[in-house]
Amino acid sequence: MKRNCWLAVFFLPLLIFSGCAFGNDHEANEPNRSLVRVKNTVDEHVENKSGQEIARRLAEIADRVPNVHNAAAIVVGKYAIVGIDVGANMDASRVGTIKYSVAEALQKDPYGANAIIVADPDLYTRVRNIGRQIDEGRPVQAFMNEIADIVGRVMPEVPSDLFETTPKPTEENDGQLNEREERQLNEQQNKQSNEHLNR
Repeated sequence: MKRNCWLAVFFLPLLIFSGCAFGNDHEANEPNRSLVRVKNTVDEHVENKSGQEIARRLAEIADRVPNVHNAAAIVVGKYAIVGIDVGANMDASRVGTIKYSVAEALQKDPYGANAIIVADPDLYTRVRNIGRQIDEGRPVQAFMNEIADIVGRVMPEVPSDLFETTPKPTEENDGQLNEREERQLNEQQNKQSNEHLNR
């Protein structure tokens, strides 16, 4: 009997406390808790367009710019080439202004930010012909060499990674000092460098 009494004394409070904890709503006990609601910022209306649709859109945007008679575009990945026809009798400074206006118009479009604008009549014709052949079903990869030639004519500069950023030291003065003078010069340079670093 003592044993049952001790078991009852031990298990009865355990059952009571566990029963009280079951269904305990902690949020109901904290009425002053403020909830933070965050608006979903994911753009759910992103349209995946084909390269041809993007090219037509960019050409339409460029065609709306004043003094652009016609425009054509081709898209390769996230880059585009937009050719514009501005007429044959226009001076270079005016053509540059029109190209800048087209660039501003395309910059506001999410697909036009990485576009190259060409106004040369030959390049415009090449872009237009490539665009027509792509519309007829030929793959863009068939024109990669021609597209590379167009981009090479527009931007002939080589990327900066091919240029040396630090010039090589001149070697013409090597050998003019004897060993003692060269050692003194090196010590003086090291001393000056260390003083500069310790400032």
